[in-house]
Amino acid sequence: MIIGIPKEIKVHEYRVALTPHGAKILVEAGHQVIVQSGAGSAIGFSNQDYQDSGVSIVNSAQAIFDQADMVIKVKEPQPSECKLLNKNQILFTYLHLAADPKQTELLLESGSTCIAYETITDNNNRLPLLQPMSEIAGRMSIQSGAHHLEKTQGGSGVLLSGATGVNPAQVLVLGGGVVGMNATKVALGMGAKVTILNRSLSKRLTDFQQNHGSQLSVDLSSQTNIEHQLKSADLVIGAALVAGASAPKLITREMLKLMKKGSVLVDVSIDQGGCFETSKVTTHDQPTYMVDEIIHYCVGNMPGAVAQTATLALTNATLPYIVKLANKGVQQALLDDNFMNGLNIHQGNITHRSVAEGLGYQYSPARL
Repeated sequence: MIIGIPKEIKVHEYRVALTPHGAKILVEAGHQVIVQSGAGSAIGFSNQDYQDSGVSIVNSAQAIFDQADMVIKVKEPQPSECKLLNKNQILFTYLHLAADPKQTELLLESGSTCIAYETITDNNNRLPLLQPMSEIAGRMSIQSGAHHLEKTQGGSGVLLSGATGVNPAQVLVLGGGVVGMNATKVALGMGAKVTILNRSLSKRLTDFQQNHGSQLSVDLSSQTNIEHQLKSADLVIGAALVAGASAPKLITREMLKLMKKGSVLVDVSIDQGGCFETSKVTTHDQPTYMVDEIIHYCVGNMPGAVAQTATLALTNATLPYIVKLANKGVQQALLDDNFMNGLNIHQGNITHRSVAEGLGYQYSPARL
């Protein structure tokens, strides 16, 4: 199989879909890998590094899409890239279609087979290809939130750890999944007091709470509990996820009135539409905006800021799936039900129920 790696073109996206080491594994398995010139240069992977791994370098994205049987990316294809896809190609990347009707329309028109990292499952119903980026985004959410709490950034001037004789900041984490747990660990490590609100109180969460004493509280997520916690929160992390579907709106604009002025909302769910009513996608260039004197941080590709770490973590997770697709072809590879859950679009059909229902399309079961 010919596997193509284009250079990412989303604003401030420095990651690359495959490291030279990952590419070498595919080449040694008998496949041809083509990489767009400069695809990894921003994080220290030169064209020569890829060539030393047996990769062919091409000069344009057009050349990648013209030649590749399978296109591997990090972020969702931009409109110009969608138009380069054809019905004989596999696209394997993060898609987040439920929050992006235009991308969905273009991918349906292309006729291509589109497999989303974020909806592939494992035997425990976890999301193994979303997990590494969720870990990174969760950890980054606290450092970004802490930075924007600084008065010089427009925040309230609160230090997460507090100081001698001064209480630490209050951090509210909405969602106790991978993002929420990683955000919590960093916030606790910085000395903040943290409350996690989750749809259920699993043993994992209650055990975690017991290990951290009075510094951590865990409770059920409800409108009443959210409203109560917002009154004292300095930093709120939106970490709600429904796989493949739009994120639930947990904080309305009206609820912002409950918050202290200069507090910060970080919406890690923004790729799925965001879990705050007032959320809109921002970039690393202009990461924040203000609504009713509350700072909103809604960067759509947070891990792109730590692109070297994120690329290594992503390749570690995705490579076994890429190898399986290359070795077996899409139909044989997706006989694995967990892998099949990643199929979002196939030959003009939406094959993931949550995406179809969220965007008002007819659902065509993937197995068909």
